[in-house]
Amino acid sequence: MKFGILLSGCGVYDGAEIQEAVLTMLAVKETGADYLCIGVDAQQHHVVNHITGEEMNESRNMLVEAARIARGEIRNIRDISPADIDGLIIPGGFGSAKNFTKWAFEGPDGSIMPEVKLLLVNMVNVGKPIAALCVSPVVLAKALEDAGLKTTMTIGTDEEDSPYDITAFAAGLEHTGVIPSMKSVREVHIDTENKIVTAPCYMMEADIVDVSRNIKSAVEALKTLA
Repeated sequence: MKFGILLSGCGVYDGAEIQEAVLTMLAVKETGADYLCIGVDAQQHHVVNHITGEEMNESRNMLVEAARIARGEIRNIRDISPADIDGLIIPGGFGSAKNFTKWAFEGPDGSIMPEVKLLLVNMVNVGKPIAALCVSPVVLAKALEDAGLKTTMTIGTDEEDSPYDITAFAAGLEHTGVIPSMKSVREVHIDTENKIVTAPCYMMEADIVDVSRNIKSAVEALKTLA
C-alpha cells in the first residue's frame, strides 16, 4: 500500500509544516505502508524569514523546496494519477492557504490551484481516501465545493487554546459547504461516507508529541479506509 504526501513547499510560514510532513512519513512507514512525496512545479506566494516572520525579497519553487523534505525523492503533481497511490495525505503549513489556495488572503472565496483540485477531485471520484492535516482541510474544501457532496471535516476546536481563530476557520469551511466538526489535537474526524480524515495537529496549542500522536491516528484511519 502506498500513500501520496502532497507538500506545498518547505516551512510552516510559507510552505508545508516540516514537522507534520516528516511525522506523516514516519507514521505511514510505521503502519507498514510506503509513501510517495508529491509537489507542485510553481512559485510559492512568498518567502518568509522563519526567525523574524518578515517577508524576504526572493522567490522559491514549491517543488524544489518540497524536495528538501523528501530528500530529493519527489514527483510532480502533473505526473500523478489516483492509480499511482492508495490514498493521499496533505500536511499543514501556511502553504496550503497561501500556495495551494488563496484562503489566507481571500478567505473561503479564494481560488485553488487547478492541478491540486484535479488530483483531489479525481481521488474522491474513484473512492480513494484523503487525510487533511492542520489547516489543509481548507484545500480539500475548496477542491470539493462544487462537487455536490455533504462532507464533514475538522480544523480544531474553539473549546481549547489555539493560536488561530478556529471559529472563523470553521465558518469558512461551512461557507464552502463543509459541515465543521470540533475536535481537539487528541482526536481525528472521520467522514466515512466520503473517505475523508481530518486532524487538527498544530491548529491547536500542541507540542510535537501531541502532533505525532494525532498524525498517527489519522494515518491509521486513512489506511483503514483504503
